[in-house]
Amino acid sequence: MTKRKITKLIHVGEYAAEVSVELIYTDDEWSPYLSLEDANKLDDIREALQHKDFKTAQKLARVYALSPLAT
Repeated sequence: MTKRKITKLIHVGEYAAEVSVELIYTDDEWSPYLSLEDANKLDDIREALQHKDFKTAQKLARVYALSPLAT
């Protein structure tokens, strides 16, 4: 089993979050996968962004507000 850190982006409406997670590589057919802790972290951040709870989201990730370049 090997592990590798990556950055996942979560996009919800006009907000995005940059989250560090660890992919786990094994010899089985489900590889690579996230740990339960990292999967729950992604869910928590997504839910926080949906409710505009930026304080909670910023504890777990970098949060960005997105705006269009041209109208």
